[in-house]
Amino acid sequence: MPPLPMLSSGAAIGTLETPAPIVDLDRLERNIARMAAYAESHGIALRPHIKTHKATGVAAQQVAAGAVGLTCATPAEAVVMADACRDILLAYPPVGAKAERLLSVPEAVRLTVSLDSARAIEDLARVARRSERSIGVYVEVDVGMHRVGVPTVEEAIGLARTVTESAPLHFAGVAFYPGHIRSAVDAQDAELATLTSGIARMRAAFDAAGLAPTVVSGGSTPTMWRTHEITGVTEMRPGTYVYNDRTTAEIGACAWDDCALSVLATVVSTAVPGQAVIDAGAKALGREPMRGAAGEGFGALLDRPDVVVSRMSEEHGILDLSRTEWRPAVGDVVRVVPNHVCIVVHLNDLMYGVRDDRVETSWTVDARGRAHPVVSP
Repeated sequence: MPPLPMLSSGAAIGTLETPAPIVDLDRLERNIARMAAYAESHGIALRPHIKTHKATGVAAQQVAAGAVGLTCATPAEAVVMADACRDILLAYPPVGAKAERLLSVPEAVRLTVSLDSARAIEDLARVARRSERSIGVYVEVDVGMHRVGVPTVEEAIGLARTVTESAPLHFAGVAFYPGHIRSAVDAQDAELATLTSGIARMRAAFDAAGLAPTVVSGGSTPTMWRTHEITGVTEMRPGTYVYNDRTTAEIGACAWDDCALSVLATVVSTAVPGQAVIDAGAKALGREPMRGAAGEGFGALLDRPDVVVSRMSEEHGILDLSRTEWRPAVGDVVRVVPNHVCIVVHLNDLMYGVRDDRVETSWTVDARGRAHPVVSP
């Protein structure tokens, strides 16, 4: 394939071939600064999850703004993010080959791993001994998501004791993810009260067992601005806030004007009355429905949020025009805010940074993919 032509900085966004993911740099910078200020004002360490942006440049901006470290979902992400930060949490059980892959994380990185089983401790300890490397461990506790995490405090304490007996691992704290709380921000009072009382009981039990956790790490995007109300939390790990998305805006965790990433798309057909077809389909927007929020479709136009992508094929998105008098023409360019921004980022190799509708820069999605080893002949 011949190389693509270079795009000059300052070019109008309309010159981009669509569909193209674009990031409003003013909003990106504002989102990073706002979260850093929130965490600092409440004395909570900020360890953002990079799964949303997967870019070392954006991660470096978060660290420069005050993040104490980064959170990753895969060992491959941790290897890549070592270029941006020297303090990384792998928030995923390191079982089997995942533990082996951690050997690729540079030794200069302070590495912590969250887990919830004796098998994961065994695999991680084996890798740590082989590399003669001290690795911190957060014991993961299930607080209602029912995805990972041990269900009882007694089991969590048991795993923490196993960690203390598995040098060179060391018990570094407790982690939880309240992903089950997906209600609107102003409707979370009862759920947060239940969560807070559970965290308090957990901390008391660990203290009584002589295993007082140095770190209690938790939080999620829907609850991020109320993390300070969860008594005992010392570290928060939001991810989506850096770009935000339609779901986050719908539940009130961000304003619509805080949505930094959108997918630039071109209207390619208006042949069917009451709708318009854009060149952003499932391969550009993902196919994730709204979760925990009112709303339909797979995205909404940034400047016309009442216009939603109601249906999709792989390369076609159908704009529902039933709620608007606006009628686009073939060739018009629109910007779609996706339901779930993390999926969109993972579908692309490159992001375009724009300011005042001009392309200012671009960056690669460095940690996209899994980079599996190639089989030798």
